[in-house]
Amino acid sequence: MPNRTDPTDRTDRPDSPTSRRGLATAAVAFAFWITMAGTTAPTSLYPLYGADFGFSPITVTVIFAVYALGVVVGLLAFGRLSDQIGRRPVLVAATLLSVCAAGVFLVADDVPVLLVARVISGFSAALVTGAATAALTELLPQERGVRPATVALFANMGGLACGTLLAGILADLAPAPLRTPWIVMLGLAAIGLVGVAASRETAVHRSGFVLRFQPLRIPSEIRSDFLRSAMAAGAGFAVLGVLTAVTGLFLGTVLHRSSHTLTGLVVFIAFACTALGQLLVRRFRPGTALRAACLGLVLAAALIALAMAVSSLTPLLVGAAVNGLATGVAISHGLGGITTRGNPQHRGASVSTFFAILYSMLAVPAIGVGVLIRATSLRPAGTIFSAAVALLALTVLSSLARDRRTAV
Repeated sequence: MPNRTDPTDRTDRPDSPTSRRGLATAAVAFAFWITMAGTTAPTSLYPLYGADFGFSPITVTVIFAVYALGVVVGLLAFGRLSDQIGRRPVLVAATLLSVCAAGVFLVADDVPVLLVARVISGFSAALVTGAATAALTELLPQERGVRPATVALFANMGGLACGTLLAGILADLAPAPLRTPWIVMLGLAAIGLVGVAASRETAVHRSGFVLRFQPLRIPSEIRSDFLRSAMAAGAGFAVLGVLTAVTGLFLGTVLHRSSHTLTGLVVFIAFACTALGQLLVRRFRPGTALRAACLGLVLAAALIALAMAVSSLTPLLVGAAVNGLATGVAISHGLGGITTRGNPQHRGASVSTFFAILYSMLAVPAIGVGVLIRATSLRPAGTIFSAAVALLALTVLSSLARDRRTAV
């Protein structure tokens, strides 16, 4: 009698463990993506908000910075929450906050409401980052062709890149430019919420909830490399923050281009190249990645300053791409040092400290640029900021050169 395949052995059925794992992976990745997309969606809309609500460029930078500071507080307060109560409830909370943020943006009619929406966005990003990354690691076997870290990277940076571009396209093409993007974001976030709510819990061990701020920790065993990586990546994040906050202002007032899609495209390029840079770090020989990142940051700062000086879009686009690549390399170098040479017992605290530094650098310089714009104007403020970024990158590069001479 010929052998027959038992239909109950098939792993491609909708109710098979493999299919359920695949659906859960897609749900978590999508929730991660849309939550991060919601955090950058306002970028393309800031000029419209400014015109409708009558606020100045410094207000735009404050609105943006509130988000980054919310991420820092969220990381320090709830960075380990998914280890304590499980991945699923934290993912549900993060996507629910994303839905709430879109809803608040949808009804916003003044600056205080925008600030509330940005704080909610910051907390959603802080919650989803650790929980989604951990869940993807547990859902995707390490031996598979696609690594969990790669999926998490593209969900994270892909969301940051796509949010501003999608909002810009909708603002240009759809009616009610300050409402339609948020209706779409709210709908997508609601889909993400349903997806993670229907997924199973992936954490095996849960320690129980304890509200305690994550202590900042600079690992003593790799202190110098940690600080250099954080300074370089922080310089790149500062540029990302300023691009996110004032690109629309530059395009509208200096280049006289009112396209919200174009504003979104500049920020899309910056974040997409940041993801690419984190993958390219494998191409560098040991000891050269951070040097290359610093040189890239200097070049990016020069290109952005050139864009300000000659009122040109091309150097701004190229500068955004170069800055993204350099930032991605610096981030990957820093995290690689923590995970391979840092004390495993304090790895979580070290990673939280690293990202707390980066998100602080995302926020504070943006406010500084807003103050400079108010005191002078956009062009000199952009030039001074570019010089500061280049100086910080050159300081790290000089420190690396001194260490190399000492070693020889």
